[in-house]
Amino acid sequence: MAAQVAAGAGGGGALPLLDDLMPWSVRPLRTGRAWVTAPDAASLRARWDLLAAAEGAEQERLFRPSRSRTPLTPAASLPGRRPTGTSAFARDPGPYPEPVRILHGAFDEQWLIPDHRLLDAARPELWRVADAHQLFAVEHGYVPQDGGPALSATALLPDGLSPAGRPGRIRPLYRRPGGREPNLAPGLSALLAARYGVPVTAEHVLAWVLAAALPSPAGPLVPLPADGGPWAQGVELGQELLRLHLRGARGGERPRMPGGRRPYVRAAIPPRPAGPHYDAAEEAIVLGEGRVSPVPSGAWDFRVSGVRVLELWLGRRTATPEGTPAQGLEAVGPRDWPQERTSELLELVSVLALLAGLRPRQQALRERLERADVLTRDGLRSAGLLPVAAAARLPASVLDHQEEGPEGQFALL
Repeated sequence: MAAQVAAGAGGGGALPLLDDLMPWSVRPLRTGRAWVTAPDAASLRARWDLLAAAEGAEQERLFRPSRSRTPLTPAASLPGRRPTGTSAFARDPGPYPEPVRILHGAFDEQWLIPDHRLLDAARPELWRVADAHQLFAVEHGYVPQDGGPALSATALLPDGLSPAGRPGRIRPLYRRPGGREPNLAPGLSALLAARYGVPVTAEHVLAWVLAAALPSPAGPLVPLPADGGPWAQGVELGQELLRLHLRGARGGERPRMPGGRRPYVRAAIPPRPAGPHYDAAEEAIVLGEGRVSPVPSGAWDFRVSGVRVLELWLGRRTATPEGTPAQGLEAVGPRDWPQERTSELLELVSVLALLAGLRPRQQALRERLERADVLTRDGLRSAGLLPVAAAARLPASVLDHQEEGPEGQFALL
């Protein structure tokens, strides 16, 4: 049966949710302690060594216990990683696990110690499908009147945290490793391909969602056009957005501003810069005596859930830690501003500036969709796509090897 259509995307209540189109989702990670993540990997090794060397009450204080995790809590090894210790950390820390790169909130790439004993809720189902073929859609917390994006995409394992508002969900693009079994409502690709007269893959859908999704209290709304004209326009735009979000992952090029607009360090960033401010007249980020420019206002004002991305990113790296390493592991970090941090800042400025430059095209697409016929939730229900079967909302069975459970026992899934 053909899906029913409605005139325009203005009536948000009629639009399908991202939850309808990508039904399997996972809640954000809950680390339980801030010291297990850091902007640089070396800090994590230093924190681990301090914790492993401590004993008794001192180790417990550094660990920062929660109801889910203490130094005496055994835990299964995380899937897809080299096995780590599974006995209580206090009894046997085991070898230091090499940190993994993650997306910490929106647009902030950091490092995480991948030891399940240190994480309150690591979401093992995400780790099982996180490989070189996987992409993740990460919903942002909803904030009324916020003009920022409804979601991000990443090839890194995301923690799903939101700078403001209630955190959204993490939606893997594929339900199984190797890019197998797209996390799409069964029949969605076939329905859209029949309507638009072109093949529709999972990555086409993700690109469309990046270009067209609208924030709402219930989660991102996704207008789907009734014909192929807007679809082709939106997928092309979404693929450009996806390339910027991925920052060179999956064989793409690292984002770069055109010549003459590339950000540079105009005055050296001091070893311990003060918190940032923005000089609009000079298009410069000021960090103490340091200056980075040109930084377009669109990059500085780029917000997620109402929070400036650059201001938050810099604030996490320029705030002076209170106390000393003996008073908290999260205070253990580089004494001076590392050179690689400058490179990461310049790239982030470029990413946000290029994303801001695509906003007029996104606005034009949304205005076109407001006038165009779109598929409705009722229409998808009539076509048999909704409601999605309960099994599609659950993790797929992907266990093709044994996983080590707590205290070295094999996990049974």
